[in-house]
Amino acid sequence: MLEKLFYTEASWFLTLLRLVLGLVILPHGLQKLLGMFGGYGYSATLDFFKSEGIPYAIGFLVIVAESFGALGLIFGLFTRISSFGIGITMIGAAIYVRKNGFFMNWFNQQSGEGFEYHILAIGMAVILMIAGGGQLAVDSWISNKIQSN
Repeated sequence: MLEKLFYTEASWFLTLLRLVLGLVILPHGLQKLLGMFGGYGYSATLDFFKSEGIPYAIGFLVIVAESFGALGLIFGLFTRISSFGIGITMIGAAIYVRKNGFFMNWFNQQSGEGFEYHILAIGMAVILMIAGGGQLAVDSWISNKIQSN
């Protein structure tokens, strides 16, 4: 079972995909966890989620997925689990947060953003859940250790 969790194809494409998704999601997680990049930090984010009807437990999981899941992707550690968390978070965001159609709000003509970004992130997460983190992933090193024992 562990072999399947850590196995990854030796692909630079997957490495690039993993790094891009992790680096794009991480600032969002740092906004929620530490208040960086104009965010509100952990407590205020949980309070905001609660005011929107999102339970604290779900808010906590969102913060974990966007911060520690993104770091997991950057390092290639638990790539499948990290991708799953980010994918689920993006599905939730597309359904519950972004109700302004498909397109981003490039010209400030709608009340908020669309969900096209979320679809891209979900697609990237699904690929990483299936194929793993590629080259230079900690998962690859763990997989090699498991196979050699």
